[in-house]
Amino acid sequence: MADPKPRPNRRLYLETLRKMTSEDRLKKALELSQISRDLFVQGLRRRFPNLGEDEFRSLLLDRLAKCHNSNY
Repeated sequence: MADPKPRPNRRLYLETLRKMTSEDRLKKALELSQISRDLFVQGLRRRFPNLGEDEFRSLLLDRLAKCHNSNY
């Protein structure tokens, strides 16, 4: 089955990944994870702007717990 979405930069992306060291790939993965978390926090804050810090932290921790993959 052919991929319905064109990916013109896929080969370049894979070549770039192959050229990176294991340490560099790990650093990039951690950086992307932090960016994702920051965006999640910003979106949650935007959705619940009236919560105090303690309430917001509780909500955030609850939502993060729901996102956690319980298979591990």
